[in-house]
Amino acid sequence: MNILILGSGGREHTFAYMIAQSSKCGKLYVAPGNAGTSEIAENLAINPIDFAEVAKTALEKDIQMIVVGPEDPLVKGIVDYFAKDDRLKNIQIIGPSSRGALLEGSKERAKEFMAMHNIPTAAYESFSFESLGAGKKFLETLQPPYVLKADGLAAGKGVLIIDDLDEAKKELENMLSGKFGAASQKVVIEEFLDGIELSVFVLTDGKNYKILPTAKDYKRIGEGDTGLNTGGMGAVSPVPFADETLMNKIEERIVKPTVNGLSEEDIDYKGFIFIGLIKVDNEPYVIEYNVRMGDPETEVVLPRIKSDLLELLEMTWNSELDKASLEIDPRTATTVMMVSGGYPGSYEKGKVISGINEIQDSIVFHAGTRKEDDKIVTNGGRVIALTSFGDDFEKALKKSYQSADKLQFDKMYFRKDIGFDLS
Repeated sequence: MNILILGSGGREHTFAYMIAQSSKCGKLYVAPGNAGTSEIAENLAINPIDFAEVAKTALEKDIQMIVVGPEDPLVKGIVDYFAKDDRLKNIQIIGPSSRGALLEGSKERAKEFMAMHNIPTAAYESFSFESLGAGKKFLETLQPPYVLKADGLAAGKGVLIIDDLDEAKKELENMLSGKFGAASQKVVIEEFLDGIELSVFVLTDGKNYKILPTAKDYKRIGEGDTGLNTGGMGAVSPVPFADETLMNKIEERIVKPTVNGLSEEDIDYKGFIFIGLIKVDNEPYVIEYNVRMGDPETEVVLPRIKSDLLELLEMTWNSELDKASLEIDPRTATTVMMVSGGYPGSYEKGKVISGINEIQDSIVFHAGTRKEDDKIVTNGGRVIALTSFGDDFEKALKKSYQSADKLQFDKMYFRKDIGFDLS
């Protein structure tokens, strides 16, 4: 099979790394890819949301499967675009239709879906600029901190958690006045849930499903989970506190009703569901849905899958996941993200990266990198993820940190406390 992976980050490098190991993999392409993907696949200079160009390339390269990494093409309807074209409709495309992608594309839609299918989540109301006054009154009924979420996609920046009521009212007005552009034309206000977070990943063909390894990522730039939110500074899999009792609750109360809900609503969904959860007094609640794999969670979840990933994806497309077997590596995987100085604020690109070839005990997944002549240089905020295995997360992390010491680029930064809340 000839495969095209859409995206350019660590998630897409991990997909390429796993798919390249399959005996079923023929030619492998990544669009646009990075310096890491170029070593195991052919990079193509294509924008993943230029559907006409993606389609043209798929036909020219005789692509049999497309794996969609980021959310944007899914929310914008790439699956629907291919489905309505007789030349493209038989290309296996891994991801939901635009209706399915609304679970991530609209916080309000996700909340309505959860309410309809009795899936546990925080109480909420949604507001537009016309109902700003009602939104401020609703804030007065809640206990701090106050959670404000832009309804649409806001590149991971659309969620605010605020302790002060007056500040929350002011930010609500700012958001509805265009702080996050079209993404915050509606704002969902929800009650704050106090607990510990984890992520559960599900592969589904719309009716059947497989639960993939759990993971926990660390979003804040500073140690002790302080400072600004990032795309993710590291991750651990499995989550030590996700015991059999909790996982049974998650499957029965959340995973099954979610997949059954997709089926009942006749939503075309062949791909990943990334369920952001919070454990409150040993009870799981959904914080959010994402309709693709997470990053950097992919870098610890996929390497733990010992089964042929390409075969699993093929069975997903053919609605045969009930026949699939899923073998998971029992060891712990951890990843630590090397980022550019200044990230998630302004940062410089083009810094030469050295030491990659010296790393032996970790898998090097490129995120924001590119090749410049014979050198590899930085090309983003998150630059490289170092994934390691161990009998427990402390041993795995020790390897990732030892590998980090071998890597160098100007102003390189990484968190040294990944997993700090799991001991």
